[in-house]
Amino acid sequence: MPLANMRNLLTQAKEGGYAVGSFSVANMECIRGVIQAAESLHAPVLLQIAESRLAYSALSLIGPMMRSAAERASVPVAVHLDHGKTLDVIREALDLGFTSVMCDASDRPIQENLALTRSVVEAAAPYGAAVEAEVGQIGRNEDGTECAEVIASMEDALLMDGSGIDALAVGIGNAHGLYTQLPHLHYEVLEELRGKLRSALVLHGGSGLSDEQFRKLVLLGMRKINIATDIFRAQAMACQGDDIFRNIAVSEQAVCEVVSRYIRLFGSEGKAG
Repeated sequence: MPLANMRNLLTQAKEGGYAVGSFSVANMECIRGVIQAAESLHAPVLLQIAESRLAYSALSLIGPMMRSAAERASVPVAVHLDHGKTLDVIREALDLGFTSVMCDASDRPIQENLALTRSVVEAAAPYGAAVEAEVGQIGRNEDGTECAEVIASMEDALLMDGSGIDALAVGIGNAHGLYTQLPHLHYEVLEELRGKLRSALVLHGGSGLSDEQFRKLVLLGMRKINIATDIFRAQAMACQGDDIFRNIAVSEQAVCEVVSRYIRLFGSEGKAG
């Protein structure tokens, strides 16, 4: 099947009232586990990798693997660069055939965030690739380092929405990595934004939220939800002993089980078109 584009997947999710899972991968087992779950449940998905993870999984190697797996899948699969911080890496992802990229300049003043995002929108246009940006700031960075949490404002969200992006991640009290306790999410931000944005809303830091929180987020308009930590933990915990081939198999199955649960929770089962 041809590579899917995040733009189209999120448009369909808006129309259908569900969220598409965007699942982080680090190796072949992650990729195969996500695809297996998507095909079993006939669900559209995104395969994603964050720029901060490329020290462990070189983009030049894992990028083509992600793309090949997406093209061979029997369901729509988009290939996404998560938390792109530098134009060089974003351009490399576009050259490798990624169908969407995220420009994350949320740690900069809003006008700098807006300027860099516009540059990425311009760079992505010749490829037909979709673009995601972030406003506010999500607690804890993708690599586990601490950062200040900033709740997204209506003014900044509207500014970013006008930059030509397709998706907007908003800080509403969510955080990457493990939560020490169930977070207080600012649903009022989503209620205020409802119906006012052209771009689709994205949630980062999904691992560890309750089923009830996920259902409410989807109801309030979240159309893309990122999952990373739960995938990596399941994969690591499944491996034991020195039989590498057994560990490959159980690792892939562990990822499949985690992803299957989220697909059902997000309402995207059976939505592969």
